[in-house]
Amino acid sequence: MSRSTALPASSGVGRVLSEFPFLYRALRTPVRGVLERWFRLRVEGAEHLPECGPYLVAANHHNYLDGVVLGVSVPAPITFLVMPRVWRATPLHPAFHRHIGSIPLNLDRADVGALRQALAALERGRVVGIFPEGPFSVSGRLERGLPGVALLALHSGAPVVPAGIRGTWEALRGRRFYVPRATPLAVRFGPPRRFSPNGACARETRRDVTARIMADIAALLP
Repeated sequence: MSRSTALPASSGVGRVLSEFPFLYRALRTPVRGVLERWFRLRVEGAEHLPECGPYLVAANHHNYLDGVVLGVSVPAPITFLVMPRVWRATPLHPAFHRHIGSIPLNLDRADVGALRQALAALERGRVVGIFPEGPFSVSGRLERGLPGVALLALHSGAPVVPAGIRGTWEALRGRRFYVPRATPLAVRFGPPRRFSPNGACARETRRDVTARIMADIAALLP
């Protein structure tokens, strides 16, 4: 078993958060305005987000809207781990993701390079966004978590903020051309938790930490 420590609300962890890349900053306010006006975006538990980095945001994953919701809800730029189909969604996406600092993640194997980049981002005081399920959920329900989030949490020592995103599945289910229907969206953040190994088997520790993070996310969903 691993050790986990729940942290108090708005707990700073010692570093100044990075500034927003230009496109991230330029798009964030108008996109949030659209989500609030047409999708009635509701953000709950923002007091649980640390005042400074580094930290991880771990959320459930239905489609590309999840990243958009987190990007406008967290008051700091997020370095997202992005799977290939999202990285290459259009010819413009690779340049966009490079500009905002996203990290491409290969889901076909253990992507050590991507995890090293994420650890380096945390070392620089960044906020890293990860969807522990890996691919999009195809059922609209929370799927089993993959161990990448545990590796990052254990190796960095950074706190993990769980996030439960609601409404994105319904917004894009059955939609052509990925244009969402005007469905209410919400994100709820839970208390951050820091994990540390306690000498047990590394694989068992990763499994335990992943399960704990997924349980924290599940507790934020309906």
